[in-house]
Amino acid sequence: MNYDFDQVIERRGSNAIKWDFYPADVLPLWVADMDFSAPEPILAALQAKVAHGIFGYEIPPKKLLELVARRMERLYDWQVTPEMVIAIPGIVTGFNVAAGVACAPGEGILMQPPVYFPFLEVHENLGLVRQLAPLTQVDEEHTLHYEVDFDAFEAALNSGGARTRLFLLCQPHNPTGQIYSRDQLSRVAEICLRNNDVVICSDEIHSELLLGRPSTSLRTAQDKAQHIPLATLSPEIAARTITLVAPSKTFNVPGLFCGCAIIPNDELRQRFKKEVERLTLHVSSLGMVAAQAAFSGECDDWLTELCRYLTANRDFLVAFVKNNLPGIRTTVPDATYLAWLDCNELVKSGKISGSPYKFFLHKAKVALNDGATFGPGGEGFVRLNFGCPRATLVEALERMKAALAGK
Repeated sequence: MNYDFDQVIERRGSNAIKWDFYPADVLPLWVADMDFSAPEPILAALQAKVAHGIFGYEIPPKKLLELVARRMERLYDWQVTPEMVIAIPGIVTGFNVAAGVACAPGEGILMQPPVYFPFLEVHENLGLVRQLAPLTQVDEEHTLHYEVDFDAFEAALNSGGARTRLFLLCQPHNPTGQIYSRDQLSRVAEICLRNNDVVICSDEIHSELLLGRPSTSLRTAQDKAQHIPLATLSPEIAARTITLVAPSKTFNVPGLFCGCAIIPNDELRQRFKKEVERLTLHVSSLGMVAAQAAFSGECDDWLTELCRYLTANRDFLVAFVKNNLPGIRTTVPDATYLAWLDCNELVKSGKISGSPYKFFLHKAKVALNDGATFGPGGEGFVRLNFGCPRATLVEALERMKAALAGK
C-alpha cells in the first residue's frame, strides 16, 4: 500500500502547540510530533469508539497489556508477561513516578546531558539532587556524534552529597537520535549494578522509529539501526529496570496520552503501581484504543514506509547542512525524527549574535528548540524536527540558508 507522506495537512487553528504557539509567518520544526496523519487502523478504531457514543470510566484492558507483551517478544525476543505491564498517561509521567518510587527527598537522580529537557526538571518536582554525567561530543568535518564518558558516569554517582537511587536513561537518545551499542548499555548498567540501590528507568519511546544507516562500503542505506532494550541484557539488569514505551511518537498520537511501563521485578512493579494509583493517574480511554491498534501489528506497513521517508528526510537534511549551512554541524540520527545542530562556530565568529534559536526564529522565521534547554552541553545548539513533508523541510532549510546569508 502507498502512503502519501508528502501531503501537507493544515494544522494551524487546530489547537496544536507546534503550529499555534508562534505567529502564522513562522514555520515550526520544534515540538516532537510529526505532521503526518496517524495510520488508518488507529483512525478506524477511534472512529468506532466515537460512534459508540458513550465515554465512561475505563480501566486498562487486558488485551492492551497482552499486545504490549507480544510486541516486545516479536521485536526483541523479550519475554514479557502482561502482568509486567502498567498503563500510564505518558512517558514523562512514567519517569516522574519512577523517581518518586526509587528516591526519597534529598537522594540523587543521575542523567546524561544534553538530554530531553523534562529529565532535567524531575529533581525539582520531587526534591532530589540532580547528578550529571555529560556525554562527550565528538566532531567530524560536517557532522558530530556523542560517546559515553564512563569515568564521568562513575564520578557522577553519589555526587553532590547524595546517594544515587535512580539513573534516567534516554535511548534512543533525544535530542541526538543516537542508539547506544550493546557494549555501551552493558557498561553503564554494570556500573549501576555495582551500586546496589540504583534503579534504572529507560525511556525507550523512540525505539521503533529506526532509520536506515547511511551508505558505506560495508552496508547499504536500507540497513536499519537496531534497538536493544536495556532490560534484555541480563536478568539482573531487568530486575532493576523500569522500561517506558508508548505508541505516541511512533504512530503520531502523542495528544492521546497513553504509554506503558514494563517492570519485571514484582516488588518494584507493585511500588510503581501503588504510586500510579495514589496519584490517580488515569489513562485516556481513546488513548488506550489507539495504543491497542498501534501495538496490534496492523500499522506496521505504515511504519515501515514512514521510517523510509524519515530516513530520506534525514539524508536530505545532512546533505543540505554540509553544502549550504557552513559553520553548522549536525548529528546523523540512527532513530527518531530529530536532528541536533551545533551552531557554536557561527556564534564564536559573530555570524550569529546570541542564541541560535532566537536568530533562526527572528531572521529565518523558523521555530526550532533552543539547545540550552537540554542542559549543559546544549548551549549554541538547536534541535530540528524533520518529521514533516519534504516540502516543509526544504522551505525551512532554505529560510535558514537565506538568514545566514543575510538575505
